Amino acid sequence: MPQTIEQRSKWFEEHTEGGRYRLFVAAEAGQVIGFAGTGRFRDRAAYDTSVETTIYCAPEGVGKGAGSMLYQTLFDAIQNEDIHRILAGITIPNDASVALHRKFGFRQVGVFTETGRKFDRYWDVMWAERPLRIPGR
Repeated sequence: MPQTIEQRSKWFEEHTEGGRYRLFVAAEAGQVIGFAGTGRFRDRAAYDTSVETTIYCAPEGVGKGAGSMLYQTLFDAIQNEDIHRILAGITIPNDASVALHRKFGFRQVGVFTETGRKFDRYWDVMWAERPLRIPGR
């Protein structure tokens, strides 16, 4: 369901302060072709050093390296933050997104069945994680 500007403003404010919550946008010819960011995983102090990623590529951005560029920019930007784990929830099936996450060192840790709802149906969500700093990278 679409959100109002007021509802979304807190999310934007969280991403404009720098720190561990960042948001990057890729554009081509004045059109947004993708975005990637990190956000709060859970709203409790015990989870402050874990962040959840979000990434999206518009159909016009698929196959152009936008996803890799966005994730590389994002992970470079947060490299010195107090982050221990990066988490990603991937609606499956989505071979391209799974491959992108594996490329950046994520490993699958589980699948929640019928957890996400979009396009009038329920979808499974694969959860993946990686440390902020991957040894040897």
